[in-house]
Amino acid sequence: MALPRNVQASRFGREWTSPRTILALPSPDRNDSPESAGSLSLEGQIDPDRMGAQDDHSCPDLTIWDRSGTPETLSANLLERYDMAKNRASDNAEDSDVGQPSPGRAMRVAAALQAKGGDEFAKPGSIVEVKFVKGQSLSLTASRLLALMILTAGGDAWEDRSHRMRKADIRRGHKGNERISDMLEELHRTLFAIDDTSWRGKKATMRFSLISSSREEVEDEPGAESGWIEWEFTPEARKLIQESETYAVLNRQAVLGFRSNYALKLYEVGALRLHRRQSTWKGDMMALRALLGIGPDVYKDFAQLRRKVLEKAKAEIDQLAHFRVEWREIRKGRAVSEIEFRFEPKDAPAQIATVDEISRHSGGRKARREDEVETVEVKELTQNVVSALTGKGGGEPSELRFPSGTLQFGADELAAIARRSGGGWDIDLIANAYRDQMGERLSKLKGAKLIASWTGYCESFFARRGRP
Repeated sequence: MALPRNVQASRFGREWTSPRTILALPSPDRNDSPESAGSLSLEGQIDPDRMGAQDDHSCPDLTIWDRSGTPETLSANLLERYDMAKNRASDNAEDSDVGQPSPGRAMRVAAALQAKGGDEFAKPGSIVEVKFVKGQSLSLTASRLLALMILTAGGDAWEDRSHRMRKADIRRGHKGNERISDMLEELHRTLFAIDDTSWRGKKATMRFSLISSSREEVEDEPGAESGWIEWEFTPEARKLIQESETYAVLNRQAVLGFRSNYALKLYEVGALRLHRRQSTWKGDMMALRALLGIGPDVYKDFAQLRRKVLEKAKAEIDQLAHFRVEWREIRKGRAVSEIEFRFEPKDAPAQIATVDEISRHSGGRKARREDEVETVEVKELTQNVVSALTGKGGGEPSELRFPSGTLQFGADELAAIARRSGGGWDIDLIANAYRDQMGERLSKLKGAKLIASWTGYCESFFARRGRP
C-alpha cells in the first residue's frame, strides 16, 4: 500500500478508527520508528481531494502506530476506504489536467511573432488544411478577414475568450461598413468538416463553423480607433488551433495583396509545407478542388481550370510570396488524374524584389507582373500638361491645331504624345487613323482640347491593337 508524499499524517475521524490510532507517513529524512511518528502533524482529517495520485513517483509505505509504539495492522474496512479515497483523488487530478490544457507549437510560434511585431504571423496548420463542406467555400474578402483574425488573436487564439480588432484594419480604404457585415455573416454560415470519431468509436465527420459569435459596433466615432469588431472562436476551432503542431508563417501585406482567392489558399498551403523535408503537395482532382475550395460545377474542363486557377495563382504567388510554386500534371491516358505542387524558397535578390513589391501600391501590380510597364519621362510629361492647361510655353498650345501632313516635323508635342501613348506604333499611322475617325470635327479642335482628344485616341489605339 502506498500514498503520495504530499499527504500529511493526521488523526482519522471517529467513524474510521479509534482515537489511539495514528496515520504516520514517514519521510526520507526520518527514521521509520514510533518516535519519529509522534513528531508528525496531527491536525485535521485526510482530505481525499488533496491526496493527488502521482503514479510516476514512488510512495513510502503506510504504517499505523498506536500511542504505546506498537504497530497495528490496517483493517479491511480502512483499506477499502483508503482505496476509494485514492481513486477519487486520481479522478480529480485527471479532471484538473483537462481543465488546464497547454498550447501546441503553432500557438507558441504565434505568440513569439506577435511579441516581435511586424507583418509576419503564424496560422495553425490545422486551420490551413481544414476542408470546406462540399459546395461551400470562403470568398477572397472573408478569407482575408479570417487571416486578420488569426493575426490579431496571436498566441491567444486557442483560449476561451473574445478578441477585438479595429475596422480600419479591415477596410483598406473602403469607407462603408456593409462589406464588413457581409464578411462576418459569411464566416458564421460557412461550414468546415474534419474526420472524427463518434460516441460509439466509429469513423465520423464533424461539421462546424470557425466563429461562434461576433459583435460589430454600428456607430463609428471620430478618431483613429473608431469602430471595432469583437468575436469568439468556436470550441471546435479552438481545439484545432490548440493542438496544432504545424504552422504557416504568412505576411500580412501579401495576404491583403492577393486578388485571387485560389492564389491566397495556395499561398497558405505553400507556406505550411515550404520548410518540410518534402515541400510538395500531391492529390487527385477531387482533393485539389477540396484544397482550393473549387466548386464541383465550375471549371469542369482541366484546361480551363489550369488557365483560370493555376496559372493566375502561380503568377500572384511568384510575385508576392517568399517562395515560388511549380506544378506537375500526372496523366492517366490523356486525362489529368493527379497534380503535384512543389514549393521552393526564393533567393536573396528575389526576396528583396518581393519585399519592394508588397510595399508598393497595388495599382499597376498586374502590369508589373506581366512586364508591361512603360517608363515615362515625368519632366517632359509635366511640362506638356502645364503648357496645355495654362496656354504658356513654346508654340502657344491654346492655338495648336492638328497638322494635315506628317507629325515628324513641326508637331513635336503631338508626336511626343503618340510615341508615349501609342505603344510603339508608327506615329503617322496613328495620325491617319485619327483623321479618318474625327473627320470634319478635327478642324474645330485646338489647344488643350486637341491634346486631350489626341492622347485618349493614342491610348485606345494601343489598347485595341496591342504592340506592333
